[in-house]
Amino acid sequence: MEIHVVQPGESLYRIAQHYGVPLAAVLRQNELRDPNRLTPGECILVPVGGRQYTVRRGDTLASIAEAQGTTVRQLWRDNPFLMGQDRVSPGQTLYLAESGAYPRKIVLGGVRQGTDARMLRRVLPQLDYLAVASFGFDRTGRIPGIHAEIPVRLARRYGVRPVFVLTMQDENGRFSGERARQVLRDPAARANLIRSAAQNAAAGEWAGIMLDFEYLMPEDRDAFSDFVRALKAQLASEKLVLLLALPPKNCRGQTGLLCEAHDFRVLGRNADLCVLKNALVALGAPSALADIGRMNEAVRYAVSEIPAKKLLCSLPAGGLQWALPWHQGQRARPFAGAQAAEQAVQVGAPVRYDDAAQAPHYNFWRGGTEQEVWFEDARSYRAKCALAAEYRLGGVAVPEAAQWYSQLWGIL
Repeated sequence: MEIHVVQPGESLYRIAQHYGVPLAAVLRQNELRDPNRLTPGECILVPVGGRQYTVRRGDTLASIAEAQGTTVRQLWRDNPFLMGQDRVSPGQTLYLAESGAYPRKIVLGGVRQGTDARMLRRVLPQLDYLAVASFGFDRTGRIPGIHAEIPVRLARRYGVRPVFVLTMQDENGRFSGERARQVLRDPAARANLIRSAAQNAAAGEWAGIMLDFEYLMPEDRDAFSDFVRALKAQLASEKLVLLLALPPKNCRGQTGLLCEAHDFRVLGRNADLCVLKNALVALGAPSALADIGRMNEAVRYAVSEIPAKKLLCSLPAGGLQWALPWHQGQRARPFAGAQAAEQAVQVGAPVRYDDAAQAPHYNFWRGGTEQEVWFEDARSYRAKCALAAEYRLGGVAVPEAAQWYSQLWGIL
């Protein structure tokens, strides 16, 4: 897959012609809202180096995969327009990536409860784990019934391991550090939570559980580590996996509400996989969603405490928009998926690329107020995947996998 940065005056036809690739293949790969409009500095993915196959009468996806020496799942990955479905029609053109073009790593995708089945079918062929968020517990440690039959059933169909995300969410849907503190410090409630988590996982045919506990107090560090150790033992006895979401840290003694209660060395020893999250920037000054320098610091520290093969680094999807001048406490407007890139085209804003942060951004005016947007594109995703490869991480995680963005999946 080649990344092309649009130059002033270029068209998709000219770009396709330059690479000797059919225009239809470029259109399908990029899923642009208006293919007749481009803006300088935006990225276009060009499917070069692979092969094209034209579907013939009588072909099925399985017969094509067998004849071409690949798998149905790989055909789904190479051709997201198939939407994870088996149906093909004579005359359709399929893209077959070069053999060895995918040094396959673990890919975990996060979705919310109630995600549309159509979107699940599209994204599941890209994944190895599906994390469905989020489920909480009451003050006794009991988890209310977890009902997510559709994502579990679909995940199993596509050979993906589904896990449910257990958070510090209370009965009213609020995230409560106090709730976690109560349960972690009460032996009976903690035992109930471990038992309830394992029972729900087994009853729902989940592959395991992912813990995402934030805002723990520093004095809860040992209690949380003991809880994770005991939960891992319970899950392992039932052949279930334990995944952990970890905050970004750059040293063992780092202070801060999100950091001090997480002992990476102990937690990494007791988890099957650890997802390294990104720092939150929505309330900060305009900046990259995931600055590559900060990511590098966080990954470098994490691999000093946790085996690299157990670590997945998070890839953000979407973007953030700030009104200028920025002031302390101002919240950024979030974008999902490709919306930030599409807006650059709509408003005619040239996209610039910050080489230090490895992130694209642009500015424009709306209603007399300057706006600044930072987002992700193929270049920034390639840099983050290269970072994961450099440290030999187990793979990557896409926390908002349902926010489909062709440039992200094209790079993966």
